[in-house]
Amino acid sequence: MKLSDQYHKWIEWSEEDATYLGKCPDLITGIHGEDPVKLYAELHEVVADVIRHFEAEGRPLPAPRVRPMQEVA
Repeated sequence: MKLSDQYHKWIEWSEEDATYLGKCPDLITGIHGEDPVKLYAELHEVVADVIRHFEAEGRPLPAPRVRPMQEVA
């Protein structure tokens, strides 16, 4: 499993912004785009970039915390 797979990522439609939002709250505030499939691929790349940045600076990554199903169970 890749390190980036530990972080929850999702795409949702925003009525307010009239666009799709890509989120990974453990690492980034989010990105936006018109096509949800392309946006999900871009979100994976952004998350990987953030991880590489943390590693290059020798900074510890934040622990993955967002797990929606754990809140339901």
